[in-house]
Order: sequence, then structure tokens, then C-alpha cells
Amino acid sequence: MRSQNLRHNKSETATLTWSIHLKRFYSRNIKRSLPLYIMFLPIIIYYTIFRYLPIGGLIIAFKDYRIMDGIMGSAWVGFDNFIKLFSNPYCLKVLYNTVFLRLLSIIIGFPVPIILAIMINEIKKKWFKTSVQTLIYLPYFLSWVIVAGMVVSIFGQGNGSILNHYIKMFTGYTIPFLNTPKSWIMIFVGAGIWKDSGFNTILFLSALTTIDPTLYESAAMDGAGKFKQIWHITLPGITSTIIVVLILSLGRVMQMGFDQIYMLQNAAVNDVADVVVTYIFRVGIQQGNYSLTSAMSLLESLIAFIFIFTSNKIARRFGESLW
Repeated sequence: MRSQNLRHNKSETATLTWSIHLKRFYSRNIKRSLPLYIMFLPIIIYYTIFRYLPIGGLIIAFKDYRIMDGIMGSAWVGFDNFIKLFSNPYCLKVLYNTVFLRLLSIIIGFPVPIILAIMINEIKKKWFKTSVQTLIYLPYFLSWVIVAGMVVSIFGQGNGSILNHYIKMFTGYTIPFLNTPKSWIMIFVGAGIWKDSGFNTILFLSALTTIDPTLYESAAMDGAGKFKQIWHITLPGITSTIIVVLILSLGRVMQMGFDQIYMLQNAAVNDVADVVVTYIFRVGIQQGNYSLTSAMSLLESLIAFIFIFTSNKIARRFGESLW
């Protein structure tokens, strides 16, 4: 009886202790941060409805999906859709185009906001600094429909093209910039950098404000010039931000913006401009081949996961990581 009473008392004590800890946790964390949790609630709802619940639809990739039969009623085919993808050279070409264009955009475009942030940070006149920040950030708010219209107006082949108008004036002929694969790739990457670099520039400018100004004063007293100060103080000071942004960029290596690629591509450059999103739109939505394009989408997500996991593992060796 005594042993049973002791066990009963211990269980009551443990229960009481846990209830006290839960009350303290609620008062210290939940109750104090309740407004923040309420503000975060719409984001949770958005990701749950539009990001996590649709993952269940990927089962279509393993079925011969027919709309009339529904997802559960469609025949199970296993990995047949993936075998079709890997046995079709054009599907592999589409995957290659996506990875190539995104990696090229990252390799060329990633240093641009870092350089812009460092240059803007060196500006002493406040009004000029603010004006430059606004001009660089402004294209980020433009729709790709507008940007693509500007690109066509500048680099198009017709008489309405600004660049070809002057080229024809001096040479007598025009250059098909948007109809030649090599020049199209350069214009595509350049337009993406011009539009999106302003956002990351703001991120790096915010990171630069965390660097102690006395470090620059000490370096200047020791005779270090601007380039040495940037190399030994500025870049190490924003290394963690650079690595986080780079990992996130590599995680989106397969996420080619549909509006960007769709508005700029044409039949003449389809060999290099047809990517996963346009293939899914054409074959999946327009032709109704949902199973094959679902398999392509799942494969796209797996490739992106490999990129972000590998880049984070490499960054961890340098003492920085996303998780």
C-alpha cells in the first residue's frame, strides 16, 4: 500500500510539475507573443492550402490520370511516367534548359547586387544615395509583361525596334537579337538581372549596416585602401547573408518564372527557351497529359532539393548554413 501511495504521489507531483511548466511556457512565450502569432496565421493558412495540401496531388505522377475517373479511380502505373520522361530526349533537353538558364542567371547575376550594395554604401550624399536605391529597386515592381514589352521594343527585329533602327541606319541591315539562341540567352539573363537585382541589393545594404564603422577607421589608419577594406572587412561582414541568399537561390534553381520565359520565348529559340514550366503548360494543361507533367514536376522538385541540400552542406563546412 505504501509503495502504491508513493507511486500515486509521484505521478501527481509529476503531473503538477508539467502543468506548472506549461503555464510558465504559455505566459512567457505564447501569451506574450500572441499578436505575432495572429499576424503569422494568414501565412500558415496560405502555405497549408496552396503549398502543402496540393502535394497530395503528386500521386497523379504514378497513375494514368483521367479526369472522368478521378485521382483515386485512375489506373496505377507506377514509374511508367518517369520511364517515359527519361526515354524521351526532348524531356531531358527541357530539364537541361531549365538548369542551364537558372544556373547561368545565378552565376552572372548573383554578384551584381553585392557589388551594387557596396557601391551604394560608399555614397556620401544622402539624397543621391536614396535616388540610386529607388532607381535600382523600381524595376522589381514592374510586371514581366511590361519588362518583356520593353525588351522587344529595344531588341526586336522589326522597324519598331529601337536598337535595330539605328543599326539599320548605319549598316543597312538588322540583327535578329531575339531570334538567335546565343543573343536571346544573353538578353534573357540580362533582363532578369536588371529586374530582380534591386531586391537583393536592399538585403545586402541592410547587412552592411551591421558592420562596425570603427573597423574601417582602424583599417584606414593602418594604411588600408578602399579595396582592401572591402576585401577584408565588408565582404567578411556580410558573408552569412551572402551564403543564405545563395542557398535560397540554388533552392529555386528549377523555379523558372513562367511569365518571364513565356513572354520572351519564340519558335526560333525554342531549342534553348523551352523549360519545365512551359513544357508543363503546353503538354499538361493544353494537351491534357496530366500524369506525365506531374512526373516532370515531381522530378523538378527533387532536383531543386538536391541543389539546396548540397549547397547547405557545403556552406556548413565554412561555418555557415541555413539549417
